[in-house]
Amino acid sequence: MNNSTQIASHLLRSRIGKICVAVIGTSPNEMIEKATEVLKESSFLEFRLDYLAKPAAALPALKQFLVENGAATAIATCRLKDNGGRFDGSKSAELEILLKAAAAGFHLVDIELESIEKLPKNTMSQLREAGAAVIISHHDFHATKELDAVYRRIKPFGSDFIKIVPTARSLSDNLTLMKFLERVEDESNSSVVGICMGEAGIISRVLGLRAGSAFTFAAATLGEETGPGQIAARTLLETYRVDQVDAATKIYGVAGNPIKSSLSPLMMNTAFRRETVNAVYLGLQTSKAEDLFKLAREVPIQGMSITMPLKQDVMPLLERTDALSAKIGAVNTILRAQDGKFYGFNTDVAGIVAPLERRLQLKGAKVLVLGAGGAARAAVFGCSDKGAEVYILNRTPETAQKLARQSGAKAIKRDVVAKTQFDVIINATPVGMAGIVKPGAKSVPVSPLEANEINARYVFDLVYNPIETPLLRMARQKGIAVITGVEMFVQQGARQFEIWTGKPAPEEEMLRVVVHSLRQGAEGSAETPAAHVAAVKVEPAVVAKEKPAPVAAPVKAKAAAVAVKQKPVVKSAAKAPVRKAAPVRKAAPAKPVRRKPPVKAAVKAKGKAKSR
Repeated sequence: MNNSTQIASHLLRSRIGKICVAVIGTSPNEMIEKATEVLKESSFLEFRLDYLAKPAAALPALKQFLVENGAATAIATCRLKDNGGRFDGSKSAELEILLKAAAAGFHLVDIELESIEKLPKNTMSQLREAGAAVIISHHDFHATKELDAVYRRIKPFGSDFIKIVPTARSLSDNLTLMKFLERVEDESNSSVVGICMGEAGIISRVLGLRAGSAFTFAAATLGEETGPGQIAARTLLETYRVDQVDAATKIYGVAGNPIKSSLSPLMMNTAFRRETVNAVYLGLQTSKAEDLFKLAREVPIQGMSITMPLKQDVMPLLERTDALSAKIGAVNTILRAQDGKFYGFNTDVAGIVAPLERRLQLKGAKVLVLGAGGAARAAVFGCSDKGAEVYILNRTPETAQKLARQSGAKAIKRDVVAKTQFDVIINATPVGMAGIVKPGAKSVPVSPLEANEINARYVFDLVYNPIETPLLRMARQKGIAVITGVEMFVQQGARQFEIWTGKPAPEEEMLRVVVHSLRQGAEGSAETPAAHVAAVKVEPAVVAKEKPAPVAAPVKAKAAAVAVKQKPVVKSAAKAPVRKAAPVRKAAPAKPVRRKPPVKAAVKAKGKAKSR
């Protein structure tokens, strides 16, 4: 790289942003129209020319767009099908398009390592003479491996940017990528871009910048992703605040599988922003507790929401749990204390019991709980402790019987359910959740019960997405009062926020963004008719003057619950699961949670590409 090229490269780096927005389209006009919208919020664009039927023919129109929009910084990409793109031409044809794109005013061109290795040796000089900076990229659509070897293959070409994009098959793969970025950050004149594809790789798209990635990629809008796990630009900026994540930012997340449809990141990041907490909350997709804790220890992660199927699996990996979690045998909340150890809580119980107690007397009530997993255990123990007569129906009868023995409840057979009248039916299974269907069924959520089996005063579905589940819809059609999962979701999340931060949770704002998101989802879904959703009422997450019940102090995770001296984190949340030698935080003492008056919100329920 000569001096003039180096100067041009440095000038280019000074004008690019942290997020490059990928623009797709089936025609030049469509692509330009979308790029025009993107420019309102971001000036760094990637034009995926391989999405066009005739990429070369589109360049005159794109050239005019770049002339008229001088503030834009544009990458031209024409990825071959063999390398995960859509261009079905040869490597020589790919190069010809990129050369013409450079001549048309594109500031950078992205060419695959597999292409440039097979093209003539003067390819780099040709691209530079055409006037563009060069990105050499490599995509692995199967795994994360040999990143240093790929880097060594690219480095001799002397490109302006090296882009290495593996696929995360585990959360630990993100660690592999971020450690690689930290190692090579100062090794080359080339800037390195690193991202993990896949749902498990979302972490790298947010934290990769902090680890040393020159920039990251985003979709223009939801549904226009150009790679597995890609996040919409607005979500990266507004929800994850990726441009504000720095070395001091605390990391939190929701762990489980699946988490793609989870609204926890939206809700919790909104709460952090509202209370000016320098933190970011991520989706941590995994089914393995060990994988989760390897990531949590090394990032490090300060707190986690635990969902299916990990609520019981994480227990042996915790230093201690509160007495309630030990009794239930499941946690949904983990706090990393100042001693670096992990402590467990269960806020599911409060999220389930509080909405019920606002409607009926649980003592003596007849409650049917569907399921026997972590959420079901919280429902069973929570209701039993309040004096309810609890029945458990589970797909595996042996599991229901075991839980019944542990909690003092009763297992019930499916054929008896239709003949029995209950005060409350609680669905604590994922059946009915968006994206979760029974084997062999259509891609439409189904109900865990048939209409003739729903005989109760209230039906409470812990599934919150969609807000109007098939179970709730059938209950409503029978004139039965329903309780949506939104109440439980917001309330348990608010308690988690308080445990982690020592601050009162902004419950009203948390409720607002969840309801708004679900309403938008319902408006775009054919599965949930708007007329059915219009009648859905979201009850307040908190009742004025209501005081949360105290939670017993922590006990060893593997031991039975014992009485231990209590030590509060905040007056409104769970007691801190830490020893005196290891205080939870040095934060100022939190004020008691201000209980808000009831808030009712009527709500409506609710290109496949391959590269980057």
